[in-house]
Amino acid sequence: MTKKLRTSRRHIRVVRTVPALRRAIEKLRVRGARIALVPTMGALHEGHLSLVRLAKRRADRVVVSIFVNPTQFAPNEDFRSYPRTFAADLKALAGENVDLVWAPSAETMYPEGFATKIVPEGAALAGLEDAFRPHFFAGVATVVAKLLIQCAPDIAIFGEKDFQQLKVITQLARDLNLDSRIVGAPIIREPDGLAGSSRNAYLTPEERKVAPTLFRVLTECADLIAIGRPLCATLESGRGAIATAGFDLDYLEARHAETLAPIRSPKDGPIRLLVAARLGRTRLIDNIAV
Repeated sequence: MTKKLRTSRRHIRVVRTVPALRRAIEKLRVRGARIALVPTMGALHEGHLSLVRLAKRRADRVVVSIFVNPTQFAPNEDFRSYPRTFAADLKALAGENVDLVWAPSAETMYPEGFATKIVPEGAALAGLEDAFRPHFFAGVATVVAKLLIQCAPDIAIFGEKDFQQLKVITQLARDLNLDSRIVGAPIIREPDGLAGSSRNAYLTPEERKVAPTLFRVLTECADLIAIGRPLCATLESGRGAIATAGFDLDYLEARHAETLAPIRSPKDGPIRLLVAARLGRTRLIDNIAV
């Protein structure tokens, strides 16, 4: 099934079945056009649109997928309440001149009898997100593999905000000999430093004022590590600052920027600082290079 949605800017094509997707991709490939895929779960914000703009610079045609993937949510997580703003998302994508939107249903992605799951290791077992969401990367790896196979893009763009996820997906594409090249895109931040996220909509006005503390602490820790301050003491101080601000901290860690393996000193780098913490009912993540 193929649908065109009229907006004030232009038509945008939305496809919802695999046969319609394959026909649409074939048309986009006319005269050897390069295709970029931007996978999303919708509720688009400026960070997502920055991925689209990067895709437009790297390829001739841009496909955006919108699919809230149920298999990466645990029973106690926010799948049902995850923000869904499909009409607004289409309007934003039309404004960016996206060529195609792939918006399958859960039944299309996981039809009756679906029995295959990809369970990644490597960076997926780094003791970061996987320690708090042990189901997560199997759900992500399976759905991303399906999206890459379905859309067959030359490149696929993923944001660096989900840094561990980016490393897992990069390994996935390499290990499975997929033709798509995985490209990481810089984090887009609010003026006060808060990393763009669909879940920022959950923050109350008071929590929104506190939320940039994560980026401030990351920046302070990175600066101290860069000038030679002891790694462990710097991280402990940062953890204390985050807790004092009212967060329930999951982790603040310094890891090797490529493997996500633990490090003992800056000499073990390059270093990436990664943080995850809850503020009220909202779980926020962020990271920064040292």
